[in-house]
Amino acid sequence: MSELPNTLQLTGKQNRFLRGQAHGLRPFVMVGKQHLSEEVVKATHEALEAHELIKVRIQEGCLTDRKTVASELAGETGSAVVQILGNTFLLYRPSDNKLITLP
Repeated sequence: MSELPNTLQLTGKQNRFLRGQAHGLRPFVMVGKQHLSEEVVKATHEALEAHELIKVRIQEGCLTDRKTVASELAGETGSAVVQILGNTFLLYRPSDNKLITLP
C-alpha cells in the first residue's frame, strides 16, 4: 500500500489554514494497541479520499511515540502531517474531488 510517495509539502500559510479548517472535526481514525495495522491504513486511505483533511487519535493502548505514528501513517498514505497536538494529529491529502482549496 505504500505506492504513494510522501512528497506532499505544505507551506506555513497552508498549515495554518488547514488547522483552522480542522478545528471542529472529530477523529475519523483511532490508532490503538495494534499500532498501524492494515485496517487502520485502509481506513485512513478511505477517510482521506472522502474528506482530504482528517483527524487521527492515538489511544492509550498504543505504545509507539505519537510523532512516529504520525510520520509512518503519513508515509503509508502519501499524506502530509499538518499538526500533532497531544494524542491527536491531522493528516491532509488532496483527492480527485478537490474539496479543499489551499491558499
